[in-house]
Amino acid sequence: MAAAFLLLAAVILATAGLVGTQERVAHDVLQAVDNRNELDALFSALQDAETGQRGYILTKSDLYLKPYENVVGEIGGLLRGLERRYAGEPTQLGTLAALRAASDDKLLELSQTIALRKADQGEAALTLVRSDRGRLLMDRIRALVATLRNETYADMVARQSQAASSGRNVEVAIAFAVVVTLGLGVFVVASAWRRNRRLTETLDGLSTAHDALRAEITHRERAEQQLRQSQKMEALGHLTGGLAHDFNNMLAIVIGNLNLVRRRLDRGDQRIDQNIAHALEGAERATTLTHRLLAFARRQPLSPVAADLNQIVPNVSELLRRTLGETIRIETVLAGGLWLSHVDANQLESALVNLAVNARDAMPDGGKLTIETVNAHLDDSYVAENPGAVPGQYVLLAVSDAGSGMAADVVAQAFDPFFTTKSAGKGTGLGLSQVYGFVKQSAGHIKIYSEVGKGTTVKIYLPRLVAAKATLPKSATRDDSEVPVGSPRELILVVEDEDRVRRMTVETLRDLQYSVIHANGAAHALQLLESHPDITLLFTDVVMPEIGGKQLADTAIKQRPDLKVLFTTGYTRNAVVHNGIIDAGVHLIGKPFTVAQLASKVRQVITDAA
Repeated sequence: MAAAFLLLAAVILATAGLVGTQERVAHDVLQAVDNRNELDALFSALQDAETGQRGYILTKSDLYLKPYENVVGEIGGLLRGLERRYAGEPTQLGTLAALRAASDDKLLELSQTIALRKADQGEAALTLVRSDRGRLLMDRIRALVATLRNETYADMVARQSQAASSGRNVEVAIAFAVVVTLGLGVFVVASAWRRNRRLTETLDGLSTAHDALRAEITHRERAEQQLRQSQKMEALGHLTGGLAHDFNNMLAIVIGNLNLVRRRLDRGDQRIDQNIAHALEGAERATTLTHRLLAFARRQPLSPVAADLNQIVPNVSELLRRTLGETIRIETVLAGGLWLSHVDANQLESALVNLAVNARDAMPDGGKLTIETVNAHLDDSYVAENPGAVPGQYVLLAVSDAGSGMAADVVAQAFDPFFTTKSAGKGTGLGLSQVYGFVKQSAGHIKIYSEVGKGTTVKIYLPRLVAAKATLPKSATRDDSEVPVGSPRELILVVEDEDRVRRMTVETLRDLQYSVIHANGAAHALQLLESHPDITLLFTDVVMPEIGGKQLADTAIKQRPDLKVLFTTGYTRNAVVHNGIIDAGVHLIGKPFTVAQLASKVRQVITDAA
């Protein structure tokens, strides 16, 4: 009996040792995960520093320099932290030393190019970038980070294997102890059985804890991947928004002047370039490209209304039947009792057209396009599998085709800007990204279901709106031959810091028979407002140096409560648009605008406020 008890005691001690081993393994696994997270943070910081360097070299804007300087300050601390974590691992310390050297070389290369750009030696900086040294250093850093990750993972696997071996040995000891205690009588057997049951429960608990730990590691890795993707999309949104701002200023000049030339042709004035029609077409296509960039970046201003998709879909279907051609058969399935949604109806129509054109291109030999509406509810289980979705009630708009379909890797990239499977010249790769940006800006959700050879379905979920009446969108078409004009008695103050845009705007308004004065900034504009009490309308850019258009308008209205104000901007992340929605009571016209658009908007503001 004593021998049996000693054997059982040995088994218990071995099990306790297993528990300790498992705890150490769990601690080591968590430490390995933290080490890998630190390595990812270091690599991400170096990528962010390189992004800031590239942006500063191209634009010489402090918007890129400041994030670069912040990230550079963090890299040293990250390296020191990794050295402390790997203090007891000579192999990893050697690799980490190589990583520090490569990181130092990379930071030196970045600082050299930035110094050249600060010294107005932009071409020298670009030459250094084109030398390919920076890319080779990043490849070296990427390889070293991968080596450290792999070494850490291999060490973790070895420790887990050691723990598993210990567990098997303990199980053998338990079985042997049970056999020995059978001859010691009922009392010893019962006692051994109870102890064995406890040990088994302990092992089960350890197994459950181990499985939970592995699940937690998988969850963390998935969350990190989603976070990196989210950060990448946000950075891309800022970039496209900034590009659109400058691009719209140029387009405002081109389109405005070309519209003036066309009007003068109608009056018989032949002093124009024979290629005017081609230039106007190119400018309008550039405008479309800019709008798509802004849609993806979620920077376009939205004017949401209570919308009934069962009224919008039939209207768009008629347009699609004329646009897609006779080989595409359109079928609409409209749900009875469909809920209302709060959405910009014109942008929804544009999104529907984009999806229909993509469906047509997937069916080159013709086929059926189905547009369906239905009430839907996203529950917690769906949201758990689709990050970014929010549980609740939605109005579902589904567009399905019987085309070639997409593979899983293509579906994963379908919403990325400029990604397209079409041949050169057949698409910009911005159609789906524009739809994605519009849906997300509308607090909705979008999902693609596709199978190669069987077709594709794109589902748009728009939040349900309760207790409202539907509003049909106004037609976006306009006849440029019917341009409303003003009167010389109506005086307009134009405030614009870009000289060429200001000259074009002033000339356009004067051509529309208004009296016009102008200023290149808020300070001069306030002086003109004080000296000209007969000003009818303040037409101001929103984004200006020192004092913006919104602050100017607020100051002016305090002095002149009856003053009418019309804002204009090429980039809508500013004071008159919040969360993508134009503020109530604010009149806004986006750049670039045509003569007809400007004439109608000015007339509307003056008339509505009268």
